[in-house]
Amino acid sequence: MSGARAAGGGGGGRPGMAPASSFGSRRYQAGDDFSPREARRDSGESEAWDQAESEGQTRSSEEWQPPHLGAYVVIPPNPTRREQLQKIANKELEDLAKWKDQHKPGPITLLPQKLGGRASEAEVRQKQQLEHIQAKYKQKLKKEEYGRIKREAEEADMLKKKAAQREKAKRLEEKRRQQEQQRQQRLEEDHYLKTVEFLSRLDIGSSKRTSCETESSTLESTAWARSRAHRQMQRQEENRMLQKMKEEQREKAELLALKQRKEERRRREAHQNEQQRVNNAFLDRLQNNSQPDGIYQSGCLGNMHFTTDSWESEYFY
Repeated sequence: MSGARAAGGGGGGRPGMAPASSFGSRRYQAGDDFSPREARRDSGESEAWDQAESEGQTRSSEEWQPPHLGAYVVIPPNPTRREQLQKIANKELEDLAKWKDQHKPGPITLLPQKLGGRASEAEVRQKQQLEHIQAKYKQKLKKEEYGRIKREAEEADMLKKKAAQREKAKRLEEKRRQQEQQRQQRLEEDHYLKTVEFLSRLDIGSSKRTSCETESSTLESTAWARSRAHRQMQRQEENRMLQKMKEEQREKAELLALKQRKEERRRREAHQNEQQRVNNAFLDRLQNNSQPDGIYQSGCLGNMHFTTDSWESEYFY
């Protein structure tokens, strides 16, 4: 055996067998089903394979080695393991079929019902025609509603801005009034102190004053009078500026209110004119379509027995 194994390892085959290059073009890989008869048909070396079969029959199962074909080793399948796997697969398939039979969904029972539309074709077409005619009026009403909401939002924003400006003017007026009161209090305090000082000087002085003292007191009284006159002029100037600012704010508010009234009047007139035009056009169209034999012609609705008041009340008022 050792000699045969060494010879097989060196030459890549058993003694007496042809080399791998002399076999046919077919090659076998590990895992393929291999039979000696197919190899004999492919290689044409019947004698070498007959000898290998006779040698394999004499060997025991432990001493048998798989045949070598060049760089490939042929390993035949294990029949016992193959049968076991086949039995397991068949059993699993049977279990799956039983499970499908057990879990098969039952029949579906539905109550009979009438299918299809519930309205006739004429009614559906009449409804479509009516919706088509009313579509443009609905679109116009939607546009007017959008414009109304937009105008209301603008008016609310304008009122909010007016309220903010009014509050700002009130705060400014209150601040100026407080400043005026504080200035008046300081002026009165200063006047009182100057008066007390002047009276104290008169009491301290002797009954006989020199001409110099008289002139100095006259100068002091003249300076105090000039200071008082200057303060009065400043106060008058501040009051005049405050009145001027008030007048400007009042004029601005009046102009803004006048402009808003004009704009509102213009929008109202334009809306009324447009509404009157649409009403007239609709009435003319109704008058033209109200023929004795009114039918659907060129996409227009014939004698639909609609009154003018109902259309106007529904779409324009």
